[in-house]
Amino acid sequence: KKSNNKNSFRFDESTRRPTHTSITMARIKAHELRNKSKEEMLKQLAALKNELAQLRVAKVSGQGGANNLTKIKVIRKGIARVLTVYNQTTREDLRQGYRKRKFKPLDLRVKRTRALRRALTKQESQAVTERQRKRQAYFPKRKYAVKA
Repeated sequence: KKSNNKNSFRFDESTRRPTHTSITMARIKAHELRNKSKEEMLKQLAALKNELAQLRVAKVSGQGGANNLTKIKVIRKGIARVLTVYNQTTREDLRQGYRKRKFKPLDLRVKRTRALRRALTKQESQAVTERQRKRQAYFPKRKYAVKA
């Protein structure tokens, strides 16, 4: 419901400030970061860290108030998002590079469980010794026809 005033929001009578505090800084979205290059992400990360440092200085000096505290949280989450997407893209690039190689770095290998990692591969489990191969050739499994 809008009022007839120029402002569409209500004021707290004691402080004469808007009752809802909307953060003007837009939240960083991960899907938008995925379209950026690594250099752009690093620039954005540096800018966010710089802004966080300024906000922390303002917090200690007592400037800004409650709005700065919410901004600090938004900036911290933004830094985390940028770092997460940056690390994911870096690891994906490395995985592509090691795809065709026989040996991969430990952190790029499939995790699974310890038992499954140590289990025989399909090729190893189907391997037969020379003696076993001869025995199967000379004494094949007998097939019986059952009269109905």
